[in-house]
Amino acid sequence: MSVEATIDQYCEAWSHPDPARRKALLDKVWADGATHTDPTVHLAGATALLDHVAIVQAKRPGGRVARVGDVDFHHDVARFYWRAALPDGTVVREGLDLAIFGETGRLSRIIGFFMPLPAQM
Repeated sequence: MSVEATIDQYCEAWSHPDPARRKALLDKVWADGATHTDPTVHLAGATALLDHVAIVQAKRPGGRVARVGDVDFHHDVARFYWRAALPDGTVVREGLDLAIFGETGRLSRIIGFFMPLPAQM
C-alpha cells in the first residue's frame, strides 16, 4: 500500500460510523503497539485509539477526517495536513500530523498538532 493510501485509510478509520469497519480499516495500517499523540491524548495500541475515535465521533456525529493536500515523505516519516468537518461542511478542527512508518510499512507512531491549515490549502 502506498504512503498516501495508508494515510487516507487511517483518516477513514477516524471517519467511518461503524465500529467494526473502523477496526478493519485501522488493522490494515496500524502496527502492533503503535502510538497516537496529540495535544489531548497519548495512546498506545489499536484498541485505545479506536476507543478514543469513538469518543470523538460521539461529540461530532457524522464528522469526517480527510487528508488535505499532498503527503511529504522521507526516511519512513510522512507529514500531512488534515481537516475534520461535520456533515454540513463546518470545520471543527484542522491540523498537521507526522506519521512514522515501521518496518512492515504500517504506521508505528502518529504525532498530531492542532492548527489552522496554511492559506493555500
